[in-house]
Amino acid sequence: VAAMEVPPEKVSAYGVLDVDQDMGSVVSVKGMVEKPAPGTEPSNLAVIGRYILSPNVLTNLDNQETGAGGEIQLTDAIAREITQGHGVYGLRFRGERFDCGSKAGFLQATVAFGLSRDDLRDELMDYLQIATQISRAAQ
Repeated sequence: VAAMEVPPEKVSAYGVLDVDQDMGSVVSVKGMVEKPAPGTEPSNLAVIGRYILSPNVLTNLDNQETGAGGEIQLTDAIAREITQGHGVYGLRFRGERFDCGSKAGFLQATVAFGLSRDDLRDELMDYLQIATQISRAAQ
């Protein structure tokens, strides 16, 4: 699973790794907790939505009961791999990442995408400058 350290106040929004062995970029995992209550998280190493899954995980998911938020959680199906004696590893993600599970993160990703494109950059920059001026004037 791809993982990233997140600030303590954001940990409860993610699946979180309980690290067995920290090997730098890679960690072996002894457990996973989906959206832990504040103060109960095993670490601040959050699963950020990229996976290489064994077929077992899909079987686990098919048999998974509801978890955090009353939903069937992929994190729980992956964690079951550990109890079945299969290895689970986290890879610390390095690079730019947007949390599209939040409205602000989705907008940030959209703006970054637009700015990365030659055919959109100039028009988008013009709009952002105007929007910034309007926002400052309103304050």
